[in-house]
Order: sequence, then structure tokens, then C-alpha cells
Amino acid sequence: MSPSSTEPQPTTSNHDGRSDIFNKKGADQRAMAVGASAKSASTLSMPTFSTKEEEQKYQKEHLACAFRVFAAEGFSEGLAGHMSLRDPINPKTFWINPYTIHFEDITVSDLVQVTEDAEVISGDHAINAAGFAIHSEIHKAHPWINAVCHAHSIAGKAYSAFGIPLPPLFQDSLRFYGSHEVLTEYGGVTLSTDEGKMIANIIKPNTKVAILQHHGLLSVGTTIDEACYWFCCFDRCCRAQLMIDAASPAHGGRPKNVDHETAYFTEQSIGSRYRAWLNFQPYYTNMLKKTKGDFLK
Repeated sequence: MSPSSTEPQPTTSNHDGRSDIFNKKGADQRAMAVGASAKSASTLSMPTFSTKEEEQKYQKEHLACAFRVFAAEGFSEGLAGHMSLRDPINPKTFWINPYTIHFEDITVSDLVQVTEDAEVISGDHAINAAGFAIHSEIHKAHPWINAVCHAHSIAGKAYSAFGIPLPPLFQDSLRFYGSHEVLTEYGGVTLSTDEGKMIANIIKPNTKVAILQHHGLLSVGTTIDEACYWFCCFDRCCRAQLMIDAASPAHGGRPKNVDHETAYFTEQSIGSRYRAWLNFQPYYTNMLKKTKGDFLK
């Protein structure tokens, strides 16, 4: 089963009266914007492609950008961390980062295309064995997942130690309300495809992020833009949650959770896959400006 390509609008009855802002001029409820016009570039639609080759070029450029974003976010950790992208021309293969090249230095031409049997069919580099073991199993098990991101971010691995879901305490965390999983099984460094299979087994059609206890975070998406944004946002949520946990004793104990109805409404409003894709676009344009397009080489 795969996610619907049409994202549902919130239907919770107690919140029906809260969308009056979208009666204004140039309203775009899906993008949650107003004031748009035919000439406006502030609201965007996901691109369509006339050929698979055109789609492949676009996706690889955004994958290379995602590595630059991870570097800027401080997610580099030696050889650890990897992102993969299902190839639109040959869906049984995927693109992944080359071994021993820093996230900040990766360009389109550095990306490596690999089969489900770890055969490199495009690219000049080997790839991380643990990365292959994890990503290949997820791609095989879930045809709807076109992108997977994993890194040993500081906040992500710190929060992962608890092996518990992120509580619904603030708006950004509600993007993941009911749509993130926890893998509590940990067998040490990945030396086989077993961990990839375990992660694949806990992923559901609405999953955005998996917390891998004692390991870190992993995000999935229908686009690399989506998966990269989910990871960045969730990592910040982990950082905020750790700060909340540290402050709680001085402020009378645990803070109050957002109620289910409001949490669900918020997740449906700002937690769609389109919204994640849209949230990545400022990262892309900013990285183009900062690097002068270096990652496109």
C-alpha cells in the first residue's frame, strides 16, 4: 500500500471554523498561503516531467543538494550517514552517496547508482556497506519510498537512546503525530541486511521518521526533498524535546501534551508529504545561492 498522491485536508469538526483566512485573495490552502497571483513564485507545485531522464536529472540535483543541507545542519560524522534515491528510470536501483566523500563536497557527478545486489552500475566510488544494507531493504520492501535519509545527528542519537516516541508537546513535533515509529531492537554496528529488514518491517504507509534506538534517526519519503526535510525537522524536535526534559524538574514536572484532536488536526494541516517537499525548496534555493550551484557539477 502506498500513500495517496492527494493529501487529505483536515476534517476535524471542532476546527472547521479555523480556516477563514483562506477566504482571502490568492488563497492556496494546500500550501497554506494567501496573496498568490498568476505571477507569484511564493507558492509552488511539485514538478511534472516529460521524460524519465528529465526526472532523473532533477532528482539527482536535489539529492546532491540534500547532502549539502545535511552538512550545513552539522549531520556529518566521519563515514557515517547516507541518503538514497530510487532511480526513476530503473526503479530496482538507487543512487547513494560515495564512500569517503564529505557531505559538503558531494556533487551530482559523485553520486553512485547501485543495484539491489550492490553492483555499482554508475559512478566511480564504492559505497558504505551499512548504508547499502539498510537502504536496499527499505527500497525493496516499500515501492512507494523513493528516498531514505539516515545520519548520526547529535540530537537524534541522544533522543534515540530512550527508545520512545516523540510526545506531542509543540507545533513542529505535531507534524509527526502518529507518523513516526521506534525500533527498539539494536544489535550493534550493521554487518548484515537484518537491520534494514527490521526497519522496513516497522514502516507504515504514513511513516515519515523512524527512531532507531541507540543508533539515530532515519526518514523516508516519496521525494528526496520530503525525506530530507522530515529528517531536519525531526532532529530539531529531538533537540527541543531534550531541552524540555532537562528543564522539566525546575518547572513542576512534565509539560502538558497537546490533545489528540488538535494534534491530529495539526498533523493533517502541516504534515503532508507535499508540505515537506515545499519546506525543502528554501533550502534548495539558498544552497544554490551559497554554493553558486557547485553541487550541480
